[in-house]
Order: sequence, then structure tokens, then C-alpha cells
Amino acid sequence: MSEPTALLIRVEGRVQGVGYRPFVYRLAKQHNLSGWVVNRNDAVVIKIEGDAGTLPLFVEDLRNQAPVVAEVKEITVDNDIPEYLQDFRILSSQDLSDETSEISPDIAVCPDCLDDMRRQSHRLDYPFINCTNCGPRFSIIHDFPYDRDKTTMSGFTMCEVCRSEYENMLDRRFHAQPIACNACGPKYTLHYDDRLEENFPAIISTVARYIREGSIVAVKGVGGFHLMCDALNPEAVSRLRNAKKREGKPFAVMFRDLLSVKKFTHVSEHEAILLTSWRRPIVLLNSIKEMTRGVCIGLNTIGAFLPYMPFHYRLFKELHTDALVLTSGNFAEEPIVIENETALIAFRDITGAILTYNRDIFNRNDDSVTRFMGGKERIIRRSRGYVPSPIDVSLNVDGILATGAELSNCFCIGKGNQAILSQHIGDLKNAETYVFYTEIIERFKKLYRITPSLLATDMHPDYLSTRYAQNLGIEVVTVQHHHAHIAACMAEYGLDEPVIGVCFDGTGYGTDGNTWGSEFMVATLDEFRRCMHFDYIALPGGDKVTSETWRTGISLLYKVYGKHFSDLDIPFIRDLDKKVVVSVTEALEKKINTPLSSGCGRLFDGIAAIAGICTHALFHAEAPMRLESVLAERITDRYDVEINTAICFDETIRQVVKDIKENISLPVISARFHNSIIWSIFESVSQIRQETGITKVVLAGGSFQNKYVTEKTMRLLADKGLDVYLGSQIPCNDGGIALGQLMVAARYRENKSR
Repeated sequence: MSEPTALLIRVEGRVQGVGYRPFVYRLAKQHNLSGWVVNRNDAVVIKIEGDAGTLPLFVEDLRNQAPVVAEVKEITVDNDIPEYLQDFRILSSQDLSDETSEISPDIAVCPDCLDDMRRQSHRLDYPFINCTNCGPRFSIIHDFPYDRDKTTMSGFTMCEVCRSEYENMLDRRFHAQPIACNACGPKYTLHYDDRLEENFPAIISTVARYIREGSIVAVKGVGGFHLMCDALNPEAVSRLRNAKKREGKPFAVMFRDLLSVKKFTHVSEHEAILLTSWRRPIVLLNSIKEMTRGVCIGLNTIGAFLPYMPFHYRLFKELHTDALVLTSGNFAEEPIVIENETALIAFRDITGAILTYNRDIFNRNDDSVTRFMGGKERIIRRSRGYVPSPIDVSLNVDGILATGAELSNCFCIGKGNQAILSQHIGDLKNAETYVFYTEIIERFKKLYRITPSLLATDMHPDYLSTRYAQNLGIEVVTVQHHHAHIAACMAEYGLDEPVIGVCFDGTGYGTDGNTWGSEFMVATLDEFRRCMHFDYIALPGGDKVTSETWRTGISLLYKVYGKHFSDLDIPFIRDLDKKVVVSVTEALEKKINTPLSSGCGRLFDGIAAIAGICTHALFHAEAPMRLESVLAERITDRYDVEINTAICFDETIRQVVKDIKENISLPVISARFHNSIIWSIFESVSQIRQETGITKVVLAGGSFQNKYVTEKTMRLLADKGLDVYLGSQIPCNDGGIALGQLMVAARYRENKSR
């Protein structure tokens, strides 16, 4: 018999909590190899020895046959000294340094576990069933390495049956840390009519009855509580909308299955893949059939997703409806509720029943939102199913904390060459959200063993994220808002060279003291040069314009027609309060509380108001969303735009008013306006390319969530021979801006050390 050969293999990536060690064990047995595998805080390490001709096959299978949820970033293979081991073993986890491996996001329940709910005697109807391929991960972990005693499952002692599965290397639940069954795991409790119900079949029956009767039910999910009702019951949807004080923002809808989704929306092959993936995000889809009035509030898209908890599947078995509204259990801009006691108080007056369970949620996590645009998935809200998967970056970002933006906040920490974005946090102006923000930063620092040595933050002096950074007593690098947007996209695609950056959003603090938001720049990670931008608009009333979009409409008309705009015979003017018109006109004339903005979002607001589509916004970006929702895609012509350093839309506004007077339909007006925006981008980028020779174009900012503008712009620029980049795994809105801040700070530190 020939002498054995030995290898020492190091596997880095998302290889904890995804069944990777059992996979390695089974692979070793399949190839008749001996050795061991150990889960360390920084990687999975494998000692493998056996026939020299078999070892390469083992390594090849290691690369190509990993569990679906695993994400192997790097496999390092070194020759080692044989120990003449007789079998293959899985060793106890080791915690050796401040390095960390990846934490798996929470994973939707797998088909095998759903099947086990129907056939395993100890898990019949068990709603917390999981295995190494599915179940809670990030929401329950509080330290590395990922072992049961470092999760919120630590208080549940395994029964003998679960223990035998947990210790059986060939079992699908081998070392599945949240393993549980009816005898030993977490349990639901239903609170209703001053009663408590703990029998799960009875719970399902009662919840289904409340849903059928049109009631709201609060349900504890993976990352927080949700409020649920029948999406096809208009009275129930209206009741839920009133309870949440959510006047206009659309609700997300959980459908029974993919076939049910297709009854209401157009679903492409790529969108079906997103819907059914283990991440189970909310996917924005174009509707083909109107849902219950009050779900989408007149928009032509539906935020659709599929069941991802065993409870969801079990409930749909008892229901006749194909769709449930499942919205975050919170109020206004507060964080999603995670504590049972808080939920019982917060939701008792608005629900028929409240469903809790006795396992804690350690890391709250909203549902993620995504959309398929321009040939790729584009994440809009990055949370459950995606966080905390890191982004590999080209610079050393170790020890840098980027504090993010004010709205749609996510922060970002650096660990080696990996950027780790937090889950969606929200609007920091809300006191409860700010407390959540500071709390989760401390958790990430502990979890990833980071003591920040450099901070990156927005230039805006009044952002709470900026003040947070400035109060820590550590060196701070301030990053211009739109430069950070461009740098975030560059980081995702590994770009480290001059690019033409096009950044469109609602607001960002500019270096000239004005509010920016439609920037054409030549940018690197080091610096940027602002080349062109949309002409400034005066915003009467300052921040009031974000909800009172009629103010921006008046400002646009005043800019073009002067104070005689009030004589225009169009519905928008006729419907305005004359006293208000006089007051706002005076403010514009005297420049009283009328800050200047080049924000693309504000231009959309103003046009939507003038066209009568949205004069008062009930939620963020409602006016642009409604303007996009009504457009007629068959229209190819546009309004005139003057391309200069300050791109002027005065003639666009005149032509919009002319179309309104001539009773041109709103879908045509909207399409012509959108086409004008697309043309202005194309012409401006073409000029900058001609001047600089740069052929890489980065699109960033929340306005590029507009599918019509984005896809047509990308196509036009690509046809011109340009390489076009738009965030895919990182939101193009403010939820991704912290990554850009991190990269700019990393380059600053690198330059400083030279």
C-alpha cells in the first residue's frame, strides 16, 4: 500500500451555519479519505490525507459541490505531513484570534424541512423546524464562532432525539445550531380575547379565523413582528392602513405560491428566481391585475414575496385567500418591534390577536426589497437574507467605521478587505431609530472584534450620523454625499480608476453650501470634480417641499414665468389657495427660506405637482413613483432641454404647461418628461466622455430606482460604447452610501501612510 499524502486546506467565506462541515465529512467518506475539519472563528480548516490521486478530486468537489447557501470566497491548499489518521472527524469549534468568518444571513425554510413537518413524528406541525440548510442565523447570533451557546437558542436544552441528530455526522441536522422539535424547542403563544393558546394546530385555526373575518393579526417573524391581514379584503386592508397611520405608502404582499403571484403580476424567469431563492426578498413586480384597493394605492407595481417561515406555509393551508398583507410591525418611522412585551402593549388595541414565541430575536431585521432591472437584481433595501454578508473590496478597510446617511441608514464596518454593511436601520431623525442605530453599531463592533481607528461620515454637519462620528473622539473623514454614492458602486465592481459618475437623488450637502442631487462628475476614490448638474431650484419652505410638492411646482413655474405664473390657466394653479400662492411668491421674490437645490428628485416632485399627479406626498418619493407609474412607454419623443454646465429645464416646463393646456394625457406628458431626463443624461455623459476620454460610467443615487429611466439610460450609453455600472448587491439609494464613505476613507488612510 502506497504512503498517504496530506493536505491542509483553509476555506474562507460564508461557511458557518450552512452545513459546510457535514458536507466536508460526507465528501471525505465518499473519497475514502481520513482527517478532520474544524470550524474556527476565521475560517473552516481541513486536514485531509489519503491516496495522492484522490486528493485533487476531493479538492475539486470541495470547490464545486458546496451547500447552496454557502459562499466560498477562497480555498487555500498547502501540502502537509501525514499523521496516518484512521478516520475522518469533525472537531470542536475553535476561537483563536480576532479574525472572524462570515455569519450566514437568515435562510428561508427548505423543502426537506417542510416535508419533515408532515412525516417526522417528533416534528409533526412543528413551526420552528430547521436544518443545516435553512432557518434563523443572523437574527439569533450574538458572538463567534457560530455555536448554539452563542445564540438565543442557548436556553433550550436538546432532547435525546435532537441530540442524536445533532451528533450524527450523516444527518442533515448535524451541528444545526437552532435544532429543535416539539419536545424541546421554542413554542408559539397566541394572545386573543384575554386568552392564551399554546397548541399549535389550535393557534393556526384561530389565526386563520381572524384573517377570514377581516381582522389584523400581529405575528412574530424571523427579524421582528409583522402585522397581517387578508390582502383581498378591502375592509381589512383599510383597517390596517388606519391602524399604522400609513395613508399612502403601498403594502408588501405575501402570496401563497408562485402561481398566485402570476395572477396579479408579470413575472419573468429572473424575477421568479429571486422570488423563490433562499433569501426570499420582497420583489417589485409590474402588476397586470389590480389588487384590493388600498394595497398599492394606484401604483402599477406590487411588492411581492413568498412564504419563508414554516408558520407561513402552515397558515396558507388553512386559508382560502391567495395573498396576505404582511407589513413591518412598527409605527411611523420607528424600528420594527422585536420584544414580546412591547408587542403585547403596542398592538393590543389594533389587532384581533397577537402571536409571540419564546425565543428572543437578538438582531432585528426587516424584510429585504429588490427589483430586477437592466439585466441584474438591484437591491433596494438590504436586510433579511442578505445581511451580514460582506462585500469584498480592493482596499484594506480594517478598523474603519462609516456612519452612513440620515435617511434609509445603514452603517458599514471594515474588516481586512471586507466591508460589512448593517441591516436597514431607517430614518435617524426618529429617536427610537437612533437608539437602535447606536446599539447595533456596538453589537457589530463586538461581533466582528473591531475597535474603530478611523471614522467616515457625511459632509452634512447636521446629520445625526455625522454628529455621532464627531462625538467619538476618533479621526473623522468627511465625504461628500454624491461622491460616496459613486464610490459605493465603484467598490462593488472593484473599480479604482477615473469614472464618469452620474448621481441623481433628492438631497445631499454640496461643497458650495447648496443642496445637490443631479451631479455629473469625474470621480476616483480619492477625489471628484463636479462637471455638470441640473439647474438649481429654489425650495420655498425648505424641507416642507418633500411632503408639500406643490411648493416645488410653484417654484418651477415662478422660475420660468416670474410672478405672473399665477395667471396660467391650468388645473394646478386653479386648485391652489390664492393666499398661499401670494405668500410663497413673496418668499421666492425676497429669497426667504428658499434654499437652492439641484436635486433630481425635486424636479420630479415639481413636474408631478404641475401635472396634477401628486401635489402632496404621503411617503418618501411618492411623486416620482406616481409619475413613473402613469407613463406611456410607447411614447418616444421628449421635451427640450438646454445642456450647459447647469442643465436647464425651463423649456421643458413651458412645454409641459403647453401640453396640459392642450389636454394632452398625463401618460404622454410623463413619458415625454422621462425621455427628457434620459436624453439629458446621455448628452451630458457624451460631452464629458469627449472631453476626458473616460469610458466607464457609474450611475448612483435613489432616482435610479426608476426602472424606465435606468434601463433606457443604460441601453443608450452601452450602445455608445460605454461601460455602465449600477449597484446590484448594494442599494443605489442612501442605504448603500456607507460603503462609499468607507472606501474614500480607506484611500485617504492609504495616501496618508505613504
